[in-house]
Amino acid sequence: MDTMRERFITTTSRLLDEDPRLALVLAEISRDGFRRAEERHPDRVINVGIREQLLIGVGGGLALTGMRPVLHTFASFLVERPFEQVKLDLGHQGVGGVLVSAGASYDWPAGGFTHMAPGDVALLDTLDGWTVHVPGHPDEAETLLRHAVAGDDRVYVRLSLQENGRGRPVTGGGFLTVREGRRGVVVAVGPMLDPVLAATEGLDVTVLYATTVRPFDDGAVRRAVAAGGAADVVLVEPYLAGTSTAAANDALADVPHRVLGLGVARRELRRYGGMAEHLAAHGLDPRGLRARITAFLGGAGAA
Repeated sequence: MDTMRERFITTTSRLLDEDPRLALVLAEISRDGFRRAEERHPDRVINVGIREQLLIGVGGGLALTGMRPVLHTFASFLVERPFEQVKLDLGHQGVGGVLVSAGASYDWPAGGFTHMAPGDVALLDTLDGWTVHVPGHPDEAETLLRHAVAGDDRVYVRLSLQENGRGRPVTGGGFLTVREGRRGVVVAVGPMLDPVLAATEGLDVTVLYATTVRPFDDGAVRRAVAAGGAADVVLVEPYLAGTSTAAANDALADVPHRVLGLGVARRELRRYGGMAEHLAAHGLDPRGLRARITAFLGGAGAA
């Protein structure tokens, strides 16, 4: 099976053939995958080199001319390094674009902290008007990418090597109910669904699956809480812990509730290791998740 990044390359290459409004801007990353697309569309596949601020600036300029730019590199170089350009050249100018990242929080630990971006979604939360997609499977990534390219707004599509065993229906930005229970609600974001399902096996909890986290699906959380017997919500996100706790609190503002945000810790792990080791170190493997979820929910009716 292909990875999310590979699916992005094949899907975007096809979209460039189909949509003359579409332009792709690269900063060296994934350029080899787009060689044929660059040959077919040399005026709409632009590589700016390792100049990430320019990557965003070129995208903003293309958008001002009526083009639909897709901008791609590692998350740390797409959101964090050129953040001022994201804020000004897209947001302040009032134009749209599709940011598609690779690398996620720690897809390539050997690259060091420069190639890790656990704070990317939290950083975009400081800006207005961004839709954020976090697919957990290549099929979901393709569906969300096609939807993003067809619009005119500002969209961030966060790709990762970590993925679930199978894709789920992508339903217009809403959270999907995967499992129902009465002792609490666990929201699993993107590639965290499989670890959450394993961690909550036998627990009397509702599991919601989120592939679009901004806008946050207030209604799904409220309905899940109302249907159950406890207004306790656990958010499991593959990026900075607590990124969506404010959104969940706002969704339940008129309901007495508790929220626990699980995700990547703020502390920097200074050993390279591998992705599985980073997941375990942050308590995001099934064993770590189960311990923290059951402690928070008081057992959650474990069998």
